[in-house]
Amino acid sequence: DTLQHVKDSKHIVVYHKGRYFKVWLYHDGRLLKPREIEQQMQRILADDSEPQAGEEKLAALTAGDRVPWAKARQAYFSRGKNKQSLDAVEKAAFFVTLDDIEQGYRKEDPVRSLDAYAKSLIHGRCYDRWFDKTFTLIVFKNGRVGLNAEHSWADAPIVGHLWENVMATEYLELGYSEDGHCKGDTNQNIPIPTKLQWEIPEECQEVIERSLSSAVALADDVDFNSFFFDAFGKGLIKKAKTSPDAFVQLALQLAHYRDMGKFSLTYEASMTRLFREGRTETVRSCTVESCNFVRTMEDPTESNESKLKLFRLAAAKHQHLYRLAMTGAGIDRHLFCLYVVSKYLAVESPFLKEVLSEPWRLSTSQTPQQHIDLKKNPEMLSCGGGFGPVADDGYGVSYIILDENSIHFHVSSKISCSETDSHRFGKNIQKAMVDIMGLFNLSKNCTK
Repeated sequence: DTLQHVKDSKHIVVYHKGRYFKVWLYHDGRLLKPREIEQQMQRILADDSEPQAGEEKLAALTAGDRVPWAKARQAYFSRGKNKQSLDAVEKAAFFVTLDDIEQGYRKEDPVRSLDAYAKSLIHGRCYDRWFDKTFTLIVFKNGRVGLNAEHSWADAPIVGHLWENVMATEYLELGYSEDGHCKGDTNQNIPIPTKLQWEIPEECQEVIERSLSSAVALADDVDFNSFFFDAFGKGLIKKAKTSPDAFVQLALQLAHYRDMGKFSLTYEASMTRLFREGRTETVRSCTVESCNFVRTMEDPTESNESKLKLFRLAAAKHQHLYRLAMTGAGIDRHLFCLYVVSKYLAVESPFLKEVLSEPWRLSTSQTPQQHIDLKKNPEMLSCGGGFGPVADDGYGVSYIILDENSIHFHVSSKISCSETDSHRFGKNIQKAMVDIMGLFNLSKNCTK
């Protein structure tokens, strides 16, 4: 695999009901206006043509194993109209799916609606997102939207920053007319979207079906729980004179111990953007101090003062580790660098082999809320984003600390693992948050 940089792409590719359309974003030397883009989308929605043979599920190749996709690409997509169409997809600014189902938060069924929304964004039907693209913008039938982002080119905060820009621009600057259309006028001179042409032989269709089977097996195994925690937020945590991130991480340690009855190696992503081309470093947030705190929390004979003291020690250790990670003094990227050098020199290292094979059974990440002022615009609250479990017998936990009074969590695990359960762990997280806040006796809000 290679990362392909396209300097200035002037089109997008839109997927709708099994067909692929190339849509130019420029006309008369200028970017299309929102009403003109809406017009192009409407043209695609009105197109009732059938998908070509093999076209509907083609993107399953990007969801399955990499080797069959590489071989199929060489055999069937390296010349002729297939190469032209594949180039159109790969050189598009991004990929858009006009999904024909409805998703989104529903007040009458908050748990299932958010879980289904998240699962649809992370994998969909496994053939209706182009997983190799920088991101797929998914627009559901009822107008709800979301992103599916490929991870190798960037990390969640970059995608989150993009998403906040999109929301702020749409909501604060562009807006809609009273009848629900984008503001502005249509323009009949803009060329209509072009249907991409494919010639996919039967043997390639068989590869597509096999890739789809392996992708669906993975997708069906994802147990996803997305929930909104509003008992308190960073406002009350700051009143407790502690870091919101350290608070949440210690709550995750307590919740995980209650859920699994043991401690596990824990990964928290920290940005290293102080450095040129810096990406992430690992904060190993399961520490001796956090374990001591958790054990004390579970001991009914221990006083609140003792628990609070150990919480402070654990939180201080966590913040120290976070600062080290941010400033290039972490552990894991250095170990990885040694691993790369050992491969280059063909040197076997039992130490590196053991250290790098240890599973991250609790993988965590915070998506920062970066520039939308939620005090001024509370209706622009976002769920943030999530990811699948890193270990087969572990949890993936993503969270976004929103306004002063709320935090949104995404918890994932594998259904096939009998030890894990995303909804059970979600309840443990909520209880752990409330229990820790109870140590501070700050407000009745913390027992909400």
